[in-house]
Amino acid sequence: MPTLRSLLPLVALLGAVSCRQPKVEGTLYGERPTLKDTTLVSTILSAPESHLGQRVLVTGTIVQVCEARGCWLQLASDRPSEMLKIKVEDGVIVFPMTARGKKAVVEGVVEKVVMTAEEARAEARRHAAEMKMAFDSTAVFEAATTYQLRGIGALIAQ
Repeated sequence: MPTLRSLLPLVALLGAVSCRQPKVEGTLYGERPTLKDTTLVSTILSAPESHLGQRVLVTGTIVQVCEARGCWLQLASDRPSEMLKIKVEDGVIVFPMTARGKKAVVEGVVEKVVMTAEEARAEARRHAAEMKMAFDSTAVFEAATTYQLRGIGALIAQ
C-alpha cells in the first residue's frame, strides 16, 4: 500500500502539469472558456503529439498579435523562449493590437500544421508583410511541422 511520502512526487508532478483556472478579469473574445484546469504551454510543446485534438486551457502573456487581421496571437510559455500560436477563424474572433503584453486565458484545440517547403516560404513571405518586415527572397526553406491552438475563446486582462 502506497504511503503518503511515496505519493508526494506524483502529486507534485500533477500540480506541474495542470492547475486551476486563473482568475482573469478582462475582455472576452469568442466563447467563454469552460475548462477548469489549465495545461502549461511547456507541457503541450514538450509532447505535442500526445495532446493533438485535445481541448485545453492555457494561460500566459501575449507576445505578438496579427497586425493584418487580428486572427492569431503568440502566447509566451512558462519556459523561456517558447511561444504557442493561438489561431482563430478569420473575422470570427479579432484580437486587438492593444492585447500585446497582457495576460490571457485561452481555450482551444491542439492541432498540427504541416507545410511543404513552398508553403513555408509563402507563409514566411506573408508573415513578413503582416509584420511590415523585409522578406529575404534568397532564404532557403524546408518542410516544417508546427503545433498551435485552434482558439475557441479567450479572456484578455484589461
